[in-house]
Amino acid sequence: MSKPLVAIVGRPNVGKSLLFNRLAGQRLSIVEDSPGVTRDRLYAECEWAGRRFDIVDTGGIEPNTDNEILLFMREQANIAISAADVIVLVTEIATGVTAADVDVANMLLRSRKPVVLVVNKVDNPSRVDPTLYEFYSLGLGDPIPISAVHGHGTGDMLDACLQYFPPEDGQPEEDDRVKVAIIGKPNVGKSSLTNLIAGETRVIVSDVAGTTRDAVDMRIDNAFGKYTFIDTAGIRRKSKVEDRIEKFSVMRAQLAIDRADVCLILLDARDGVTEQDTKIAGLAHAAGKASIIVVNKWDLVEKETGTMEKMRREVLRDLSFMRYAPVLFISAVTGQRVQRIFELINFVNDQSAMRITTGMLNDVLADAQARMQPPSDKGKRLKIYYMTQTGVKPPNFVVFCNRAELFHFSYQRYLENQIRAAFGLEGTPIRLVIRQKGEKEA
Repeated sequence: MSKPLVAIVGRPNVGKSLLFNRLAGQRLSIVEDSPGVTRDRLYAECEWAGRRFDIVDTGGIEPNTDNEILLFMREQANIAISAADVIVLVTEIATGVTAADVDVANMLLRSRKPVVLVVNKVDNPSRVDPTLYEFYSLGLGDPIPISAVHGHGTGDMLDACLQYFPPEDGQPEEDDRVKVAIIGKPNVGKSSLTNLIAGETRVIVSDVAGTTRDAVDMRIDNAFGKYTFIDTAGIRRKSKVEDRIEKFSVMRAQLAIDRADVCLILLDARDGVTEQDTKIAGLAHAAGKASIIVVNKWDLVEKETGTMEKMRREVLRDLSFMRYAPVLFISAVTGQRVQRIFELINFVNDQSAMRITTGMLNDVLADAQARMQPPSDKGKRLKIYYMTQTGVKPPNFVVFCNRAELFHFSYQRYLENQIRAAFGLEGTPIRLVIRQKGEKEA
């Protein structure tokens, strides 16, 4: 049985994202004192009174607007409302009941879903503000005063939500999902790919760079397995990151890489590999993440015999530090080869989790040294005693030798290539740690 879902909704700038972060226990949603910052749906897992459930933060609902972005935000909120078991309507004590609050409340009443009404920014719980009684006019029952900043009243709010949850079936859901971060510079098609994979419009697609700001989690279950896809804000050059919210978005994208198992590095087929693409791929490589290079917009490229293979060679040449990563050519518009992504995700995720016995590793090491002797310097030759694997995701290997300073980088690269030739490890970086005789293994 899936976990209950609580949707946090309300008009812009009443503190929904601050409440979401308070309940999630971490800053997942961008908080900024300007309306329209949260645009897409954000999900997080919570626990209260021994019950685990999901919460979803939504963009502010503007019932009467012609603005394209605000219309989309309202649509996203409607989708969250339809999927939720309980809806938390957030209002604000300082403004009292506004016309927008009334419109949102009427929309929720029409949904026939259980609604918990909270009045935010009540920072002094010991004093009853007479304005609180205004909120009974919304017809949603007793308003619960809370402070998202200080946490006052959030326990009462969660108790109220809990009474609407369906009964537990005693089968906790195991989190065995593969976490996949979709990363790339702005306008390479990350959101289009996310929506295609989801089979619905989950994030805003626009030609305006910087439309996606938060890292958005999306659960996908299909014949290939269970996944959590994270669509991230486009990562720009630092010189271009002037807006404060934009800086938060870049930070979110980097955090998404850190918590992912697999990174999909999106490129624009028309641009090839740009300097910014190299830097973004470098973030995934440095984080030790299994990666797939996805060349999007392949339908817009004029082709002749050998065009794909030629571009594959150019991509791997320009991203020479990631020659281990498979390259896939897709179109997020037509759906060309998109299903192949799931097969590659499973493959590179398994490769990054591969464990190799010490005996097999040392057979490869002995063969490698027989093929090419370790380097020497001023009559002193490098002696390699043995190698063992110490971790996965990415595969970590410790090599013990007599003198670490003699272990030249080129010989480390040679050993890495020999390991890959013997065991594959395609799609994942490899970490080699050199330890000198006498050093502690830990």
